[in-house]
Order: sequence, then structure tokens, then C-alpha cells
Amino acid sequence: MPAVTYDWVASAPQRKPEQLPPAAYEMGGLRIVDLTKTLDPNTESRRCRLWRYNTGGSVPDFHTLMDLTSHLGTHCECPYHHDETWPSVAELPLTNFVGRGIYAVLDLPENHQITGEDLEKAIGGRIKEGDTVLLDSPHKLPPFTPATNGPDDHRLVVGGDCAQWFADKKVKCVGFGDGVSIEDCVENVKPFHDILMAQNITFLEVLKNLELLKTDTFFISFAPLPIIGLDSCPVRVYAIEGLAEFSK
Repeated sequence: MPAVTYDWVASAPQRKPEQLPPAAYEMGGLRIVDLTKTLDPNTESRRCRLWRYNTGGSVPDFHTLMDLTSHLGTHCECPYHHDETWPSVAELPLTNFVGRGIYAVLDLPENHQITGEDLEKAIGGRIKEGDTVLLDSPHKLPPFTPATNGPDDHRLVVGGDCAQWFADKKVKCVGFGDGVSIEDCVENVKPFHDILMAQNITFLEVLKNLELLKTDTFFISFAPLPIIGLDSCPVRVYAIEGLAEFSK
């Protein structure tokens, strides 16, 4: 039997869709909001390359080889990201990536370090064990860009104090809109990771479309691919508003 030859397209495709799907839409009595950054391999600053090839010869059977960093676009960081002995993506149960979501826009001064007291005042009465908490503020700047930590970066920052608050509340995940930075300095970023990831609490980074949420309590899903040895993974994050058991 002759060997199959592949027709490789050795560069990112120049495909430009005529229209992307909406970020929020109705489905029955529910409202679904996509909180994910759409990725374009032609413009991403982080590693994102595609090779499209036909495995079927005269019968089209296209596959795509993907060369991606684990921290691409909207992604979920798991404990293995911070310590060789902590769980990788596949070692965490699916229940770590679905459940009740809480959204909080913190009205605090520019460059303020979020404290446990700030969080207690803003959302302390609403948090339940196992929640996913999404934080944002009015001081927005897209993360992981040349402007990071520059003179125009006025985002709120995290640290050990707010990490301990989340750990004490036993949340399952903390996510960040463009108004909160987790990249300002080692003295803040390291204890935030140390405290939370030691408890298998994951992070959601580069969230988008948070302003489209109509409620602050909802069902959320952000399941990564269960790949053994993977520290983090790009995810499709979405909120479902209107599910009674996740709405209060």
C-alpha cells in the first residue's frame, strides 16, 4: 500500500471569517455569555501557529497541527504551573472547572493592592465554598502587553493577604478581568500563587466580555483538555445566567 503524503500549509492561515459569533445570546430561558478571547494566529504575541494538511489525498480530510503555548489567550492555570509536585491539568477533577460563578467589580483607587478586608466588604456575604470568583475594576489595561507595569498601568494588584482570604473561603478558582493585574512584582505575585495553588485553587486569566454579564451570580464552565503533564491550558470560558441553583 503506498504511503500517504500530506499536503502541508506551513504558515498560519490567512482566513478571516466574515462574522464572528455573538459573545452573548439567549437559549430558551437562559442567557449565555462567552468570556473568552478569540485568537488569531496572525496577530497573537504569544505562541500560536497552525499547519493545515490534507490526509485524504483526493478525498479531502483536513487536519490541523497546532503549536500553542499553554498560557495562550484566555487560559486556566493549574498548580503544576507553580510547583513540580503539584497537580497538572489532568490530575484535577472536572468539578474543579464548573460550578457557581461570582463577578465583582472592585471600586478601589488606582494601583491599590486588594486586601482580604476589601474582598470581605465587597463580596464576603455572597461567597460559598467551591465558588469561582471573577475580579475586575474600572482601571483597565489588557494584560501581558508592552504597557504592563508602565506609567499607564493603573490596575489593581493582588498579594498574599487577598490570597489568604480566598483560601480561607475555599473557593475553587480566581479569575481576572482587564482591571486586575497578577504580574506587577515578585513580592506580590509569588505569595498569591504560593497560597492558592497549594490548595489546588486555579486561576483564569485574560477574561473578556465581563461587561456583558447582566447578573453577578451564574453557572460557569472553563474545562481544559485533560493532558497529563500540562501546567495550564487555553479554555473556552462561558457563563450561563438563569440557572436557578447557580443564581443565588
